[in-house]
Amino acid sequence: MPSSNPLPPKENALFKRILKCYEQKQYKNGLKFSKQILSNAKFAEHGETLSMKGLILNCLGKKEEALELVKRGLRNDLRSHVCWHVFGLIQRAERKYDEAIKAYRNALKWDKENLQILRDLSLLQIQMRDLEGYKDTRYQLLHLRPAQRASWIGYAMAFHLLKEYDTSLNVLEEFRKTQQVKSYDYEHSEFLLYMNQVMREAGMHEEALNHLIQYQQQICDQVCLQETKADLLLKLGKADEARQIFEHLLERNPENWAYYEGLERSTNATTEAERLAIYTTYMGKYPRAAAPKRLPLKFVTGDEFDKMLDEYLRKMFRKGVPPAFTSLRGLYKEPAKVAAIERMVLGYRECLDSIGRFSKEDPTEGDCEPPTVLLWTLYFLAQHYDHLGNLEKAFEFINRAIEHTPTLIELFIAKAKIYKHARDAKKAVECLDEAQSLDTADRYVNYKCAKYMLRANMIKQAEDMCSKFTREGVPAIENLNEMQCMWFQTECALSYQRQGMYGEALKKCHEVDRHFTEIIEDQFDFHSYCMRKMTLRAYLSLLRLEDVLRNHRFYFRCAKIAIEVYLRLHDKPLADSDASDDIDTANLTPKELKKLRSKQRRAQKKAQQLKEEEERNKAHEKQGKNKHDPDLDGPKEEELVPDKLARIEDPLEQAIYFLKPLQTLAANLIETHLMAFEIYYRKDKLLLMLQSIKRACAVDSLNPKLHECIVKFCKKVNERLEQQHEAVRTILQQEVQLLLEGQDIVQYNKSFTDSHLSSQTHRISGALSMYFLDPTKKDEAISLATNLGDNLSNRNTQNCIRVLELLQSDFKCESMASEYKARCHELFPYATAFQPPKMNHTMENNDENMVEEEKMDSNDGSPTTNNISPRSNDIELSCNSTGDN
Repeated sequence: MPSSNPLPPKENALFKRILKCYEQKQYKNGLKFSKQILSNAKFAEHGETLSMKGLILNCLGKKEEALELVKRGLRNDLRSHVCWHVFGLIQRAERKYDEAIKAYRNALKWDKENLQILRDLSLLQIQMRDLEGYKDTRYQLLHLRPAQRASWIGYAMAFHLLKEYDTSLNVLEEFRKTQQVKSYDYEHSEFLLYMNQVMREAGMHEEALNHLIQYQQQICDQVCLQETKADLLLKLGKADEARQIFEHLLERNPENWAYYEGLERSTNATTEAERLAIYTTYMGKYPRAAAPKRLPLKFVTGDEFDKMLDEYLRKMFRKGVPPAFTSLRGLYKEPAKVAAIERMVLGYRECLDSIGRFSKEDPTEGDCEPPTVLLWTLYFLAQHYDHLGNLEKAFEFINRAIEHTPTLIELFIAKAKIYKHARDAKKAVECLDEAQSLDTADRYVNYKCAKYMLRANMIKQAEDMCSKFTREGVPAIENLNEMQCMWFQTECALSYQRQGMYGEALKKCHEVDRHFTEIIEDQFDFHSYCMRKMTLRAYLSLLRLEDVLRNHRFYFRCAKIAIEVYLRLHDKPLADSDASDDIDTANLTPKELKKLRSKQRRAQKKAQQLKEEEERNKAHEKQGKNKHDPDLDGPKEEELVPDKLARIEDPLEQAIYFLKPLQTLAANLIETHLMAFEIYYRKDKLLLMLQSIKRACAVDSLNPKLHECIVKFCKKVNERLEQQHEAVRTILQQEVQLLLEGQDIVQYNKSFTDSHLSSQTHRISGALSMYFLDPTKKDEAISLATNLGDNLSNRNTQNCIRVLELLQSDFKCESMASEYKARCHELFPYATAFQPPKMNHTMENNDENMVEEEKMDSNDGSPTTNNISPRSNDIELSCNSTGDN
């Protein structure tokens, strides 16, 4: 339908030139032509021209002026699809996707077959996961452009995402019939593999196998073809055919653990002898492969284990493989195998020291083992004892190794790790600084050193360390933020939290949160690209990853820190900045005090204005240097000011902002529900507190911190039961009875404590609950919490530090705290938190949350950022590693 205000031929030609200038990014010319039209009094309010001028100004960064012009143009011509389309583009640029979709739909009312509007609408619909709407839009595009490949693929994928597999396969098959296959057509190959994936997800295993066999000559990715075929054959019970494929795959890659597992399943090897026979065959066939030597160690026992372990370790020590311990760490769940490893390696060390061989039974003719064998044996023993918590032995062996070869970087890294586990952050930093000085070009060592510095609260030094590998001329903090280096920002946030710098901690958390938002926004770049390039399987994986993106450990870390800080700020809000000034206001007269406050406010306002002006200048400089099209740039993010973040009016609402993604995507972690309880406890939301407790019970009903939450909840219910509605009161009474197992709350706490007397964490929770229920039982609670008997199952520095903090804060018993600290110092002599003041050479609170940080590290030895990469030899054999504890 035509515009309600059409232009005459001359002006219409100018308008078409405006459109062309916009498409070719000739923005100045576009503004010149729009001015020619709008300067004519007859067309000064021409809606489409105003809208296009606004769109061009938006591309030049003048967003406010652009939005005003676009709205004005839309008001002047509500029947124009151009005005609605431009308004949708502006809303999309501001990330108001729902509004943009509405605008596109309005545009389609006036131009139902506009391809560009339909494409833009489909992008927004898949971005917002409006799958039904996406399906309808893709159908219209297919109807209008049936010759385009993307039209068919997009329509089929819409049905696939909606799990309507039959329809999706029908569309894909109809499209396949129209294709002319070349001799080596990788895009068609990807199309066939995607089609096969749809079949497999639909449970059509027989059809999927026949499909692969039928088109295997047209599939270029032969490894994927064989792996998929073998998996389907196993599911269909055709084990012999699957075995042949796995044997062929092992010829290509004898180090792939999954192929060996598939071979075991296909040969139905269940007994130890049958499984071992498979690996023995491949040991002889591929003598240089490590996988067939390592994998049997998981299931063999007794003398056979000793024999295979001996062969495996000798080869590792002779070759000098640093991750030898990492490759065996998966065996440390079995005490018998741990004892065998320790006995064997200690025997190596003794014989290498005395006769220069692995054992006395070795033939005496020939050369002795090279000195490096002893070095790697000592290195392994240091890691072994560190893992077992025997720090004295760990230090003994690592020091011997350093005396043997004082220039090996791995030794200093291992020693730093031992100091970290011993809770001496400063010594750990010193060791890593020494390692870094031995090879200043090693990014992995640089990363480790910076990380340990952050854990020692040495933020400035860590920034300087990272600056060796960041872009020149840009502050390291700024460059790391640009590169989305989230491990650094998370460690910074933890350090700021320990130091009580809550605003700075929150700033880092919000920066990480913005990174995840940007990653989600970056999908826009792939919706059309992947359709065009036919990378359909990767595209589907991307969509599914983005759907659960915020269950990533980096987001969980920053959300946990942010929630803890917001809870702290709710409990103890920071004083006003004026009140924190070190000025003796007590002796000032009211007039002098008023004058002083006025002066402070003026100075603060001036400083803020200067800061804003500086930011504007930086933005202008950046815009001048980087001339790009910001057409689809997101809205300008609000500046993160630490002081403002720390003095927010509604900290609990901000905590809920970080909690919601965790409740959806990290519901399998009990910490999510414990944090939810703490938030709702402060908001007095009894039913939401109950919901959090029930969800936590479903994850781990014996968790000690959950017990604390149950006690707090039941006491709160008893206090506020009469104020509730009758229906709510009935539900709460029933649930409290279930939680307390029919007991009184005090009896329930006593039963819990008595049944877990051998666990230090449960003792602490029981003691806190006892004191919470009856403050007169303070001495009994302290006695329960401060027990350090040898029979405690989880007596460690983390729990002891927590008890020490409770004695100093909650229980307010300094004399007992000093005594307890001395007792802990005897147990953990290296931990700086328990050292007397004259020995404590580290900053305060360096050891707080150290174990918590280790738990968060799913792979302490490998950073997951693009700018700092791990040493390849540290991760070469770490297939089974789950953390560095």
